Amino acid sequence: MAIDPEITRHKEWLGFLQPVGLVVSPPALVKAQAVVNRNIVDLQQSLLAAVDEDGYIADFPAFVVNVLSWANSDLVKPSLEYEIALTDYSEILAPTYIVPDPDSDKPQILVQIISSGTDLDVVAPELTKSSSGWHASPQAKFERLLRETQIPIGLLCNGGLLRLVYAPRGESSGHLTFPVQAMCEVSGRLILGAMEMLLSAFRVFSATTGRRLQNLLEDSRKYQAEVSTTLANQVLDALWELLRGFQMADAAVDGKLLSEIAATNPQHIYGGLITTLMRLVFLLYAEDEGLMPPDDIYQRNYSVSGLYERLREDVGNYPDTMDQRYGAWVWLLSLFRLVYDGGGQTPEYLPARHGQLFDPDEYAFLEGRPRGSKFVKGQPIEPPRIPDGVVYRLLEKLLILEGERLSYRALDVEQIGSVYEGIMGFAVERAESPSIGVYSKPKGSKVSTTVVVDVTAILAAKSADRQKLLKEWANCEVSGNVLKELKAAQTLENIVIALGRKVSRQTPNLLPVGSLYLQPGEERRRSGSHYTPRSLTKPIVETTLRPVLEALGEKPTAEQILSLKVCDLAMGSGAFLVETCRQLAEKVVEAWEREENDTRLGISDRNQNATIDNDRNQNTIIHSDRNQNTIIDSDRNQNTIIHSDRSLGKTFWFTDQ
Repeated sequence: MAIDPEITRHKEWLGFLQPVGLVVSPPALVKAQAVVNRNIVDLQQSLLAAVDEDGYIADFPAFVVNVLSWANSDLVKPSLEYEIALTDYSEILAPTYIVPDPDSDKPQILVQIISSGTDLDVVAPELTKSSSGWHASPQAKFERLLRETQIPIGLLCNGGLLRLVYAPRGESSGHLTFPVQAMCEVSGRLILGAMEMLLSAFRVFSATTGRRLQNLLEDSRKYQAEVSTTLANQVLDALWELLRGFQMADAAVDGKLLSEIAATNPQHIYGGLITTLMRLVFLLYAEDEGLMPPDDIYQRNYSVSGLYERLREDVGNYPDTMDQRYGAWVWLLSLFRLVYDGGGQTPEYLPARHGQLFDPDEYAFLEGRPRGSKFVKGQPIEPPRIPDGVVYRLLEKLLILEGERLSYRALDVEQIGSVYEGIMGFAVERAESPSIGVYSKPKGSKVSTTVVVDVTAILAAKSADRQKLLKEWANCEVSGNVLKELKAAQTLENIVIALGRKVSRQTPNLLPVGSLYLQPGEERRRSGSHYTPRSLTKPIVETTLRPVLEALGEKPTAEQILSLKVCDLAMGSGAFLVETCRQLAEKVVEAWEREENDTRLGISDRNQNATIDNDRNQNTIIHSDRNQNTIIDSDRNQNTIIHSDRSLGKTFWFTDQ
């Protein structure tokens, strides 16, 4: 499929700037006919005139007028209504300027100017030494301001950097940073043109409906559905790759690794494989969020992204021997252990997580140990010999999307949930006779799934019955020349050749007897996997909850809200339940804030937080820090935690079942 050259051009400047999270997507830019002007010599001269001798923007109002062609009236001093008081921290968040919206009484952009050279992403040293104030970076404070005022677009500037921030309330934030000094150089003209494209007076104020900056940012979020679908398919490819890797490791030890499990409980193998993938997704998200140690020791010796970079270098140096090289799998096992047990010179470096997801004894075969065995400290183990080539291809499926590095920070919890749903509904089976995977497209699905069929049985059937068998077994329809060749096939190999493009890329060759493969269950075959975007779940949940909340009265108490029970009878990735928890959590916090003296239904901490334990048989706990977060922990037997961080505008959802 041909790639739109305009999308390639947008990827070029985005690649230079390396956005954090999702801000703008190339398809949305193309849709809005946004084009980077590359003939900007005059614009660069205007920029040079607007910066001081150190390359810093000294006068921001003059900068937007002379470089971006704004009017003097486009920057307005804010009123008190745009100030957010953090009473627990004795701090007030307020913008430096607001940018009016010509079509609304509400501002479209908040602007925050901070001291020149201040690090946007690090807590100021003077704050770390103080007991007062909110110990957060300028970026975190600005995101909080945007969300609380419900004005999602912001410009944050420290003179040397101009950052476009997009932080819709209840969604993941993203930001795009333009380095001023780089834009003053000839080599920086491309990113200067990109800045003008996004922030010029035309884009902010004058463009037609659907092409203004706010439309670009909103539409970019809609394209995340495509990202989720593509990522879910690639994660399923990674699952197949990991299964092949374990079969290679099993063959290297004459079946001692998997044969017993495959004969008695093959689904245990499946559980270990998807656990590995979810560990990796969890860690990639944590690394992109800056939740893992930032020092070189972790980055160079333990991180998933660091391992991928090393393997990518190895592929360039040793392309033909990657499947004869080993060590990457042991790297991952060491990382999983580090997360589970914790490590570092101090307990705070990387605290022990424990929990089922990283429990090394849950799927002992991942470490080469017998099922049911317990790890004994100091006792040596023989890790499975998973080739480095397998690990590289596995990580590539998780990290590279259409040739671009995927930012897990840009994913909402629903999208991670859809990735999990994409690898559910399969069984690990062993081939009893030579078999092949064929494509099956569930009704209403945009993508096909792989169904493995017994080629020996097809060959043994009458020629006239082969088409019917493929339809019954795999919902695989053949016609024309394919059907003609299928009927004429006299050998197993000829059957595979006849099927041609119907043969799945997961099984390009016949699977010999004893091979393990992934077989979709009946539900997976019928319906496939679908991503449910927030643009759909949010209005549906709001409409559903509205009469329920209204029935509780004008000002429902937190106890009333917590007494509600919600059931999703057709839950897939949990998108509707996550959105329900997100909306109810906000209502609980609002109820707490209405209560006098910060009383928290009998359990009170005026300075910081509160915990409510409602219906202990179902283990429902909601914990809220008024200024930061809400956690809902429901049904501890299934270990479901929903953590909604108001300062970050995010919800983290982890489930171990």
